[in-house]
Amino acid sequence: MQNWNLILGIALIASPILFAMIAFPDSIAWSWNEGRGGYLFALVFVVAELVGLKIIISKKRLLSVIPLVLLTIAYLVSLENGLREYLVLSADSFDVQLIYSWTWMWDFIVMAIFIVVTLTIFFGKRWIRIAPAGPIFLTGTAIILSLDAFFPYDTLGPLQYIVPYFVQANVWVITVLDLGTAVARDNVMFLRGDHGSMALQVFWPSAGVHSIIIFSLVIGAFMLKMNIPRTRKTIYFLLGIMGTIVVNLIRIFSLSWYALKVTTDPVAWEEYHKIAGEIMFLPWLFAFIFVVIIIESRRLKKMESQKPSKNNL
Repeated sequence: MQNWNLILGIALIASPILFAMIAFPDSIAWSWNEGRGGYLFALVFVVAELVGLKIIISKKRLLSVIPLVLLTIAYLVSLENGLREYLVLSADSFDVQLIYSWTWMWDFIVMAIFIVVTLTIFFGKRWIRIAPAGPIFLTGTAIILSLDAFFPYDTLGPLQYIVPYFVQANVWVITVLDLGTAVARDNVMFLRGDHGSMALQVFWPSAGVHSIIIFSLVIGAFMLKMNIPRTRKTIYFLLGIMGTIVVNLIRIFSLSWYALKVTTDPVAWEEYHKIAGEIMFLPWLFAFIFVVIIIESRRLKKMESQKPSKNNL
C-alpha cells in the first residue's frame, strides 16, 4: 500500500523548487555561483532519502507546511519584483566584494531554512538522521557563496593554499602528454596550444576547493545515517575526499585542454568553465554514495546469510 501522505510531503518539499524551474527557468544555471541549479541536486537528495520510508506523516502536519511553501514561493517571486535590487544595494553595507555570490547566497539560505523547518514539522528532531543530505548540501553551498562574496579570488589564504600544487600537477600532466606548452607560476598557468596562448589564473573555487568542503559535509551526514563501524566510515570518508581531489584535478586539466585544443576565445572558454565543475563533481558525489550503498548492502546480506538459522539450533 502506498504511503500517500509521505508522497504528498515530498511533493510539498519539491513545490518551491519546481515553481522556480517553471516560473524562472533562466535561474536554473549549473554553475555553483550563478544560479539555482543546486536546488535540483538538493531535491534529488531529499527524494532519495525519503522514498520508501514507512513513517506516516499526519494530515495536520502536511497542512501546517502549506503556509511555508507559499511563503518560500513568495520570496522567489519578490526577487523579480524589487527584492533582488534591494539585496544588491545592501551589499555595500556589508562590504560585499562579489554581488552575484551575495544575492544567490540568500536563495540557498531561504531554501535550506524551508526544507529544514518542513522536515522538522514532518519528523521532529529525527529528520537529522532521516534526510540530512539535502539541507546540508544547500547550507554548504550557502556557506561557500558567502565566503566567495566576502573573500573572493585569493583573499582567503587557507582555501587558496593548495591551489598552486593543483596548478603544478596540471602543468606536469600537460607536459607529459605533450598537449602544448604549459608553465606554472604560483596560481597562474601560461598555456600555448593549437589556437594560440592563454593565461589562466586559478582561484580556490575554480580549483574545486568548494566541492571538497561540500562533499565533506554531505558525506559526513550520509555516514551519520549508516549503521556501520566507525573505521569503515572513516575509510569511506577519506576515499571520498581523495576521489574529490582527483575529480578537481581532472576539472583543471579539462579547462586547460579546452584552451589548448578547442579555443582561446575568452567568451567560449568561460561558458565551458561555468559548467565544468558541476558536471564532474555532482555525478561523482552521487556515484560514490551509490557505490557505498551497494557495498554495504551486499555486506549486510552476506552477514545475514552467515547467521545460523533457528531451525539448526
